[in-house]
Amino acid sequence: MSNRIQIAIDRGGTFTDCLGRIPPQKSGDEPKDIVIKLLSHDPANYKDAPTEGVRRILEQAYDLKLPRGDKIDTSQIEYIRLSTTVATNALLERKGERHALVITKGFKDLVQIGNQSRPSIFDLAIKKPEVLYKGVLEVDERVTLVGYTSDPKARDNAVQFDLDSQDEYVSKITKPYSGTDQPPSAYDEQGRRTGPPEIVRGISGEAVAILKKPDEALLQKQLHALYHQHGYRSLAVVLMHSYTYPAHEQIIKRIALDIGFDTVSCSSQLMPMIKMVPRATSSTADAYLTPVLQAYIDGFFSGFADTLRSGEAGTKVEFMMSDGGLTSVDHFSGLKSIISGPAGGVVGMALTSYDAEDKRPIIGFDMGGTSTDVSRYDGQYEQVFETTLDGITIQSPQLDVNTVASGGSSRLFFRNGLFTVGPESASAHPGPTCYRKGGPLAITDANLVTGRLAVEMFPRIFGPDENEGLDEDASKKAFQQLTDEINANSSQTKQLSIDEVAQGFIRVANEIMCRPIRALTEARGYSASKHILASFGGAGGQHACSLARSLGIKTVIIHKYSSILSAYGMALADRVFEHQEPCSETWGGANGEAKARIEKRVDALREKVQRELEAQGFKGDRVELQTLLNLRYEGTDTALMTRQPEGGGWDFERVFVEKYRQEFGFVLEDKNIIVDDIRVKGIGKSFDSLGRTVLQEYRELFKDGDKATDVDKVEKLATRKVFFDGEGRLDTPIIKLDQLQHGTKIDGPAILVDQTQTILLEPRCTANLTSQAVLIDVHYD
Repeated sequence: MSNRIQIAIDRGGTFTDCLGRIPPQKSGDEPKDIVIKLLSHDPANYKDAPTEGVRRILEQAYDLKLPRGDKIDTSQIEYIRLSTTVATNALLERKGERHALVITKGFKDLVQIGNQSRPSIFDLAIKKPEVLYKGVLEVDERVTLVGYTSDPKARDNAVQFDLDSQDEYVSKITKPYSGTDQPPSAYDEQGRRTGPPEIVRGISGEAVAILKKPDEALLQKQLHALYHQHGYRSLAVVLMHSYTYPAHEQIIKRIALDIGFDTVSCSSQLMPMIKMVPRATSSTADAYLTPVLQAYIDGFFSGFADTLRSGEAGTKVEFMMSDGGLTSVDHFSGLKSIISGPAGGVVGMALTSYDAEDKRPIIGFDMGGTSTDVSRYDGQYEQVFETTLDGITIQSPQLDVNTVASGGSSRLFFRNGLFTVGPESASAHPGPTCYRKGGPLAITDANLVTGRLAVEMFPRIFGPDENEGLDEDASKKAFQQLTDEINANSSQTKQLSIDEVAQGFIRVANEIMCRPIRALTEARGYSASKHILASFGGAGGQHACSLARSLGIKTVIIHKYSSILSAYGMALADRVFEHQEPCSETWGGANGEAKARIEKRVDALREKVQRELEAQGFKGDRVELQTLLNLRYEGTDTALMTRQPEGGGWDFERVFVEKYRQEFGFVLEDKNIIVDDIRVKGIGKSFDSLGRTVLQEYRELFKDGDKATDVDKVEKLATRKVFFDGEGRLDTPIIKLDQLQHGTKIDGPAILVDQTQTILLEPRCTANLTSQAVLIDVHYD
């Protein structure tokens, strides 16, 4: 067992959360955890927040003094796991890499045209998002689909290849096949067809006729001009049928890399799926973001001894991907990092809150400084394979996370007689008014003036010397000015107080955050009230009870590491590696041949994934393989990624039909089912067991009829009057969580605090303390 420290860091928009875990030094000991929160952007004190987090953890763990600016030795670190919002912010702020799009001739406007969707169908002034690329190069190449071929002669004579052997394939001469005798080569040196087209079998199983190969000499000149004359260093390569025949994309990539391009994003490697428009937008997003991400990664490594990147220190550096799995720096790209941070929170929520015996699904409510992320877990992660972020459609596996611009730093406005929260954010710099940087009013200020924040326990990281707490007086002064403005513009005879104005903004923010929860539950046929609310994020504990009551939820779980749950989730997360291939089969085809072919391809993919995870150090039962088929009804374009039934059976059709009915309310019984893609996901498990769940411990500690603890007998940090909606100011004790025993019950109102979180326990709510979490019962009259 390694005794080196394990570090997980989530770099959010406002705060960077760091968890350092020192494993038990001997049998029977508990691991020692070090929790650090710091501002993600504080240029006056440090260049990079994750590097600063590692420095502070090492100082605490080993009682060292590591001067800022000195390179950090990582020999005492087992791993550093990171998530980052760098790529996401670059996309939202349009600060990515200038790049060019290389596309099949005749399709230069494809991304500009898009898919003709109109989210605001009645808007008379449609403003389409700008494309990400700056230049376009059309390549005179063309392949066409001849249809699926099951002819044994075609299968024998065609070259079957996969994504692992593309480079080798490009150098081969494909064996032609047609119904008549055909010369060995049907092309001259410029790629012009001189005879019948070659017909080869693509990855999907379809017969592909190669009508025109790219002219490599011409490509060399064109790409050379893009590099030397126009200054491009990044390319997105999207050819029409490359999802099944990627050889031409690989020719372009080889030439581009030889010329010196740093980043070449090929659509066939990023996501080999049939739709060209999302493949194109995904490739441009990757070419736009990967250089920015790589620059950040290089900057991160520059803060450490060179032995970290070379691997000589024995320290693994892993990154959280959008699908909830960890990967090495070599496999991390801009496209895989879009929701890197929120994905860690979803993993943490799922592994700490779901109980297989209870079976109630979990709603993850992650309220951070800049935004709120909402997710759902029902025993397995819910993933999507096509999402739209700020007008850019991305085709890549991601956890299904709904994000809304409402967080602790969301700005407050009084506009046209209405209270408005966000979407603008005060960010970490300058931050809300109370951050002592002259920032604007935000939700954090509203919570502060209504008494919901325990200023005594809030991290003292503000001010010029990073040693001051929140500035309550500044928040009250700013709210007084806003209240005066609201009253002056109000026709009501009753004048609002500062408390009522602040509470009004909190109520608006809560409703904004309820909407994505309803979209994940009620809009999909699930009752929100039958879920458990798992609240986390730095600001989640102040709003959890109100949200639960609005949604009819009876149980709230707030983990002891709720304010850093994204970082904690990375510490628990598994290594993930997957393969996906396109397919073109009709499920249950004649004589079961289609099923047999699919099973054969699945077995091959599973073997590849197994080998890769074993090479990464995962053996035996530490490896879990999942098989998924992307299925749709013939004649429709809505495919659902369908997981293999438990037990390993092949009744995919039943699972697909049930999922389709749940999603859409009907099924198309007279339609064939088409298999669009085959996917195998491999999971290398980090832990054999995570111990008792929160609900298991709750059932053991608490019984019906147990009385709550008398708060008068509990040591209190302070007592203050807190403003509650409809209740006014109530005396509310502030209680430190570490002074309460496991098995304690506390009736609201109360404020429960520790070093990194503040939980507002509202009236008619009861908190139950376990070793891992606070479980709140919300009572209804």
